[in-house]
This record gives sequence, C-alpha cells and structure tokens, in this order.
Amino acid sequence: MATGQSASTGAEDESAAATKAAAEREPGVKWRMGSAFPSTLAILGTSGKRFEEKISLVSNGDIQVRFFEPGALVPALELFDAVSAGSVEAGWSTAGYWAGKIPAAQFFTTVPFGPKLPEFLAWLYYGGGLELWRDLYKPYNVYPIPCFMNAAEGSGWFRKPIETLDDLKGLKMRFFGLGARVMEKLGVSTQLLAGGDIYPALELGTIDATEFSMPVIDEELGFQEIAKNYYFPGWHQPDSIGELIINMDRWNALTEHQKALVETTCGDNVYHEVAESAASQFGPLKRMQEKGVTLRRWPDSFLEAFLNAWKEVSQEEAAKDPDFKKVLDSLTEFRKNYAIWRNLSEVPSQF
Repeated sequence: MATGQSASTGAEDESAAATKAAAEREPGVKWRMGSAFPSTLAILGTSGKRFEEKISLVSNGDIQVRFFEPGALVPALELFDAVSAGSVEAGWSTAGYWAGKIPAAQFFTTVPFGPKLPEFLAWLYYGGGLELWRDLYKPYNVYPIPCFMNAAEGSGWFRKPIETLDDLKGLKMRFFGLGARVMEKLGVSTQLLAGGDIYPALELGTIDATEFSMPVIDEELGFQEIAKNYYFPGWHQPDSIGELIINMDRWNALTEHQKALVETTCGDNVYHEVAESAASQFGPLKRMQEKGVTLRRWPDSFLEAFLNAWKEVSQEEAAKDPDFKKVLDSLTEFRKNYAIWRNLSEVPSQF
C-alpha cells in the first residue's frame, strides 16, 4: 500500500513538474498583433482578444500573439504596410481598409448586395475565393486568414430623415468599402475614417452622416447621441469578414503543426463571432428606440437605386483593374450556380 502511494505521489510530482516546465519555457512563436479595432469594441475588438487567448491555450503556450490597441504600434490604416514590411508580425483588421492599395481586396470584407454568410463561406472555401485573396496579398509579402465574421450591418445614421434621393446629394458621410462608391454615384461625398475617429467628426460636423457596423457596435460608439435616424437594411454590407494578416516570412517560418493551430483557431473564432453577432443586436435596438432613435427601412425605390449604382460601379472598377475583374467574375459565376440550390432550398421570406 505504501509503495503504491509513493508511486502515485511520484507520478503526480512528475506531472506537476512537466506542467511547470511547459509554463516556464520560452514560446516558440512570439508575435505582436496590431489591431484596427479597440479591444473593448464588441465583436470587432473582443474577437481579437479572444484569438489572443485561444491560440495560447490550444498551442500550450507555444504560440503567443500579443494584441496591441489601435495606434499602439502603427495607425489602424497603416497596419497592412507594417505587416508587409515585417515591422509588425501580424494585424487584426479587415481587407476593405486596403482599397487604396488593392481595390479587389474589398471583396474580402463585404460586397454590396452580396451573398449571405453560408454562401460567402462556400465561395471562399469551395469556390476559389480564398485562393484569390491570398494571390492578391502575395506580392506584398502578406498572408491573410479569415478570422472573424459578422452578421449584417446597419445602413447608416442620419440627422434628418431621407425622404428622397435628392436628400442624399451633398451629404458628407463616412462610408466604407465598395458601398462608398455607390453613395458617390448618388451625390454623397464620402470619406473613410477609422472607428475611433467617427464620433468626433460627427459631433463637430465634419461629416453629416455615417455608417460603421451593426447595432451593438454602433451603440458603443455613441452615434445615437447625435443622429436619430438609423436606416436598414445594410445593403452595402450584408455580412463582413475580418482578417488576421501575417507577415509571409513569419508564416513560412512556422511548422505545419503551428500553421494548423493558427488556421483552426481562426476557424473557431469565425463560428463564435457569427453566433455572437447575430445574437447581440436586438437589445441595442430596443435601447436606441427608448432614447429617441427612429429605426427606418429604405423604401424599395432607394434599394433599386443603390443596386443600379452598384452595377455601374462594379463594371467601372472591373474595367480599370484586372484583379478586380477576376474576383468579380469568380464571385458572380459562383453565385449564379449557387442560385440553383438557393432558389430550391430556401423558404420564401413571407413564410
């Protein structure tokens, strides 16, 4: 009996020692990850902190990715260049921010009147979308991984109701991605601002209106305090993808096992954030209404105008940029084929 107890105690001591050694050993990978979103910002930022924690956990401490707040390493809109140069190992952002450098990258955040989440993921993983995305970034020495994904967004915050299309003309509005070009077609003057810069610009009157994200995120940023008309649906961003971007040299230095851990942790983050973003919207909408916000839906005539403008924009951009055309053609063809299944399988909305 005494011998068994001694053996058991010895095994426990060895296990404890091994655990302590694992905790104390230097991680194999130590990356700094600059973020475009504050760590406290629902979904967009909190998902980055979740990735930071999860990758350490699943790798048993071998991969340490430290989350840095926007501006702590580089300004949010300069993350891509920093990761490309290797001055920052990784970034937490979304591809549409790099539109000035890579116009086709915007497809890998969202597409106006684009696919819903299942169809978007189907194109990415089984329709060649992810390969196109990585081909776009390869010349810049950057490796992208889809690492979070969000539900549909709101369409915008306005100080006054928009009664006619003429009411849009001359407005100064913060707008993101390909949807900004659509709004410009309708006479809106758009500019891209990082999330933390929007409220001051709205408050000071530098911009008249804005869109940013979904209700739970927009509420945190306080837009409801200034603009009382919140429009839906988010035709410009029916869902969105977020990316983990990694310096290619750093990525290539990983073992296959380490790469699999990073990819798998991102996949886990995607499904977690899809669920969280879908479940988090109705509470903020109720609170907004209690504070005097009017929730409005665009009339069909407006949606038709937005769609027609998008068709013009997509063809104009495709004519200017071969990569844009290549991605547009890929997505369009996939959606055409996917419609065979979608039209048969989906129950009409009136039911």
